[in-house]
Amino acid sequence: MSLSHYDYELPSELIAQEPLAHRSDSRLLVVCRKTQSLQHRNITDLPEFLQPNDCLVLNDTKVVPARLIGKRTQTGGHWEGLFLQLAEPNLWQIIGKTRGKIQSGETVRLHSPDGQHELLIEFIAKNDDNTWLVRPHGPPVESQETHPVARRSTAYLDQIGWTPIPPYIREGKPSPRDKDRYQTVYAKQAGSVAAPTAGLHLTPELLETIKQKGISIATVTLHVGLGTFKPITAENIEEHAMHSEWCSLSAESARVIQQCRGNGGRIVAVGTTSVRVLESAPEPIAAFEGATSLFIRPPYCFRNVDVLLTNFHFPKSTLLILVRTFGGDALMQSAYQEAVREHYRFFSYGDAMLVR
Repeated sequence: MSLSHYDYELPSELIAQEPLAHRSDSRLLVVCRKTQSLQHRNITDLPEFLQPNDCLVLNDTKVVPARLIGKRTQTGGHWEGLFLQLAEPNLWQIIGKTRGKIQSGETVRLHSPDGQHELLIEFIAKNDDNTWLVRPHGPPVESQETHPVARRSTAYLDQIGWTPIPPYIREGKPSPRDKDRYQTVYAKQAGSVAAPTAGLHLTPELLETIKQKGISIATVTLHVGLGTFKPITAENIEEHAMHSEWCSLSAESARVIQQCRGNGGRIVAVGTTSVRVLESAPEPIAAFEGATSLFIRPPYCFRNVDVLLTNFHFPKSTLLILVRTFGGDALMQSAYQEAVREHYRFFSYGDAMLVR
């Protein structure tokens, strides 16, 4: 239960700074728990490791253009922030940074990536967690989003928001490619401030190949929030307070998963976010929606996930702890060491691992 047990050395040059030319160019490290073996493959080989009657579970959350960039109207100073959620119909919860301190009543003029749009936001009140409540001031605009539960997006973001890439990619400086590539091809439900990165490797062609093999596909939704990046500060990981994220499993997806189970198939989770939804579901698995604060750590026993497709995760992170709990601690340590030796690409735009 020691946090230092989940540390590892990672050369900075292995942190992927750009997406590959094609999503399906990614490498795939296949980890077999039964034989305790490792194989070096490509993501296009994924169907080879799936069986008829298996069910592939995707997180269909959509990354919103949540990054905000602008200037303080009183001082002209640079300001950057991140939209977190819609607190009320015309009140945002955000987090931001600038030189000096923002005061209640101040305003910031945001500008869009293309420079064609601006929006004034007024700082109303600071919360105990250092987030702010701000009010946007601008003409009414229509949103393309229709999902009523995706309360983290607003029409203004479509005009002035930037892609919220992580700070370890180009020091957080977005490029035009990010708008498309930092999003899964099946993204549907707006609400995330970060991508469910295991799904970034999948293409429509690869998903169609999987379907033709007799493998069903089900979707869940988990909106990735800022808490995903909250570092563990307690040396004893049992003392870590896990963040909460909104998720849902539809009745149709529950039916598909139940049918897969009934036919002897395996549940293949794409990403740790899909794992958290599946493992937060009722037993036997059924439709639900709400917040989950599930922290998967030893000696957790998985109920609904048999195979995991995932990226390579940060040292000392809750995601790494989840993966090592699923795959077996010694085997996953060996897999990460092998990935470093073989110069796999790490983190959001990096390569993938299949733990079976």
